[in-house]
Amino acid sequence: AAAAAASRRRISSLNSHLCSSSSSCSPLSSRIIISERVQNALQNNEPVVALESTIISHGMSYPENCKCALEVEDIISSKGCVPATIAIFDGYVRVGLSKGEIDTLGKEGAFVAKVSRRDIAPILANASLPEPSLRRLKLGATTVSATLLLADMLKIPVFVTGGIGGVHREAETTFDISSDLTELSRAKNTVVICAGVKSILDIGKTLEVLETLGVTTVGYKTDAFPAFFTRDSGFKPSTLVNSATEAANLIHARNNMRLNSGILFAVPVPEEFEKATGAEIERYTTKALREAKKRKISGRDVTPFLLKRIFELSKGKSLSTNIALVKNNAQVGADIAIALSSMFR
Repeated sequence: AAAAAASRRRISSLNSHLCSSSSSCSPLSSRIIISERVQNALQNNEPVVALESTIISHGMSYPENCKCALEVEDIISSKGCVPATIAIFDGYVRVGLSKGEIDTLGKEGAFVAKVSRRDIAPILANASLPEPSLRRLKLGATTVSATLLLADMLKIPVFVTGGIGGVHREAETTFDISSDLTELSRAKNTVVICAGVKSILDIGKTLEVLETLGVTTVGYKTDAFPAFFTRDSGFKPSTLVNSATEAANLIHARNNMRLNSGILFAVPVPEEFEKATGAEIERYTTKALREAKKRKISGRDVTPFLLKRIFELSKGKSLSTNIALVKNNAQVGADIAIALSSMFR
């Protein structure tokens, strides 16, 4: 009871902070519990970096998933930023997880719902169901779209992930397009730092959709758009920046003009990992795609199947590269958050 009361006080205080510059601001939901560390940072204009939780519950196996999540948080903290991993526990969105909560997400795996925007209300509602209804999951890991939605709601300026979803191959017949793209078009407060679009997707069509939605795609220290495991997809971003300061200037210009549309910063995988595993993983990706088509795997089941199969085919090499690029993105995201914070101070 005392913890719940303290959480409500923090939400009320943060509402006042977020609404201070607007005469018409809706209060934040009582379903959101923000850790004291994250709230203090937001109130004091200290740099905060949002992190998704599906990479913990669905992206890797235990205990590597928890180890990676904590190491990413440590990288962000060591830079002078506050990490804010987001997930859903027992009917509440939690922003800024404890080590115990991260461990729970990593261990539970199959008992954790994969939550995008459309799933937030159902997973929150499940908490009120009686015990016999426990088949409906009450623990939720937020995808890119859900994490971006919640981070944007809280005005957390930077969100770091591995790679975003996009337009799947043969989408002209399946219409399989990730909600990440739509959410990016809505994000007016939060930018996304990633390693580009996974090569299992149709990168050209993904970039076309992002252009249609008004999302600025930015190469970070590159004029090539990366493809997760490789540094150059053969496509170009709409612009590029060469430093965190340039990135902060771009974000400030977007905010100043009130464009109310997203910015996607694409950071190439570290070169040594591409040289070691890039071409090999691309071959396994092509093989995994053929297998998925043959087995008629579709929808939200495609990406988990492909990532697992690529991991198996590469004998774990894809995992080490995946972890390396996420850590690299975390460093870039922290640098951009610091540059933004300094600018607004």
